[in-house]
Amino acid sequence: MNEGLVVFVRSLLSFFSLLIFTRILGKEQISQLTFFDYILGITIGSIAASLSTDLSSRSWPHWIGLITWAALGLLLEYITLKWRYVAKYLENEPTIVIMNGKIMEKTLKKMRFRVSDITELLRNKDIFDLTEVDFAIIEPNGQLSVLKKPEYQNLTPKDMYIQKKASGISSELIYDGILIEENLRQLDKDKNWLLNELKKQGITDISDVFIATLNPSGSLYIDLYNDHMTKITDIGDYKGPY
Repeated sequence: MNEGLVVFVRSLLSFFSLLIFTRILGKEQISQLTFFDYILGITIGSIAASLSTDLSSRSWPHWIGLITWAALGLLLEYITLKWRYVAKYLENEPTIVIMNGKIMEKTLKKMRFRVSDITELLRNKDIFDLTEVDFAIIEPNGQLSVLKKPEYQNLTPKDMYIQKKASGISSELIYDGILIEENLRQLDKDKNWLLNELKKQGITDISDVFIATLNPSGSLYIDLYNDHMTKITDIGDYKGPY
């Protein structure tokens, strides 16, 4: 009876600790988690389970371990949000595996992917013919993002007998207030061109820009830290504290 009561109390402690830590660490879907995030979640859950039922040891070492793992996970999230280049090495970055309809064999080999792995991921996107694919990108979480060729996109120009130029993939020119000059050079642009484009939209300082992207067709997207939005759409149905 006493053991059952101890397990009950320790289970309450681990349950609410786990609830608090998962709320702090965020609410990404399983499909959005990197492999490390997945292992981190399993480890924290395992420690919480041990805290509940391992009566051969005191509860506080398990609880300290739970706090430590959760704190390290939170610290890693902060680091990857604060420093882009650290995130690049800790979380990896998107990798193009099909470019302009051509499979990047060396890239696949480096990532230890087979062509059959890519075709399987394409079938999950309802693509059964490689000729439809313009670009395919492996995201850091292992998911595949696909840009179809213009003639195969929904409500295709091909069906309407209209020729359409490929838009290509957008490149980041400004990320988190920092200018990425290498991407500017790849697009045959310079800093003065970008500053003029920003001035056209009333932006005088690059540090005010959260993200700016440009695609090969010339479409420029700009998002500011302060967007001056007066009415925010709320899609939630519970007016609670969170």
